[in-house]
Amino acid sequence: MELKGKKAMILVEQMYNDYEFIYPYYRLLESGAETYVVGPEADKKYPGKEGTQASSNLSAAQADPQAFSVMVIPGGYAPDHMRRHRAMVDLVREMYGQGKIIAAICHAGWLPASAGILKGKKMTSFFAIKDDLIHAGAQWVDEEVVVDGNLITSRTPDDLPAFMRTVIARTREL
Repeated sequence: MELKGKKAMILVEQMYNDYEFIYPYYRLLESGAETYVVGPEADKKYPGKEGTQASSNLSAAQADPQAFSVMVIPGGYAPDHMRRHRAMVDLVREMYGQGKIIAAICHAGWLPASAGILKGKKMTSFFAIKDDLIHAGAQWVDEEVVVDGNLITSRTPDDLPAFMRTVIARTREL
């Protein structure tokens, strides 16, 4: 119960990578974190790429960044849909600005890029969005997990075990 007493959120929008949503969601629950699914709208079902349905507990506008310790952003094409909602982008920026953990895997780097928080940050992602992240000011590297301050990034579903071990360890330190 490493995260007992902590609140976590995992963001959701249509076309998320099912593994990158499910694995972090259950690891956060297993660690004892009070875990919320946050989407553009509350109480809505969002379909994953493989057909998983995730229901949001809160909308991004309802989520109070001060109440949470960590935000996990799954990849897939969901981050491209997430960044079309001002409240989702603002939520990332506010959590980051408050020193909360922002954990992004695979294509999830698109959302922090849109939030304008990557300038000078060392990070990784799925290789196909490398140029997008560099253009947003990041120093991109090809590593399993990269930690730069309160930003934690990984490349693909194969990195999920190391990614979540790092997310949980860093969140415990807060």
